[in-house]
Amino acid sequence: MREAYHVELEQLAENLAAMSAQVAEAMELATKALLEVDLALAEQVISDDAKVDDARAECEEQAYALLALQAPVATDLRTVLAAIHAAESLERMGDLALHVAKATRRRHPEAVLPESVKPYFTEMGRAAVKLARQAEQVIKSKDVNAAKDLEAEDDQVDDIHRHLFTVLMDREWPYGVAAAVDVTLLGRFYERYADHAVSVAKRMIFVVTGRMPGYDSDEDLNV
Repeated sequence: MREAYHVELEQLAENLAAMSAQVAEAMELATKALLEVDLALAEQVISDDAKVDDARAECEEQAYALLALQAPVATDLRTVLAAIHAAESLERMGDLALHVAKATRRRHPEAVLPESVKPYFTEMGRAAVKLARQAEQVIKSKDVNAAKDLEAEDDQVDDIHRHLFTVLMDREWPYGVAAAVDVTLLGRFYERYADHAVSVAKRMIFVVTGRMPGYDSDEDLNV
């Protein structure tokens, strides 16, 4: 029975890792759609979001079954509880990729982004996808040091996000209010996506150490 139980715990971790891979691909495709004004890619991200929702439901169902049937304690209990919270963060990451794709669809056939800000979103997209890929590996390895490394990548997204505000506030901004609103919202989507990836990594640190790393005061991790 204990062997079967630990197989189920390992399967739960594998499902979470697969979910992280899903949301990494979603943001990768959403960013490509955004930068290249590719409606077909945007539609693919939008339609595939249901798969992320289903994956979260499956993870949660599995986790609650383990709680009810096995009454886990210590590290096993932390693993199950962390999985429930991580699945929520991963689903929100999928939602944020969905928002990027919907912005592309909403403005099509026009580009959402002015040419001058595209390099910032290229970098934020690259960093966001890298964070999701790193989170996938941390879920598999439970490597505390690797989990802590995500914060450095998240800092890069935060730096670009802050710089976007200086660009938008420049008196010489020539693209109008609608473009400024789009850029502001899209920047926020990437920033929150990165925050959720860090949250997943912190949950894995909790599994190993029994302590939850502190959050920034404004990090409520709600979309």
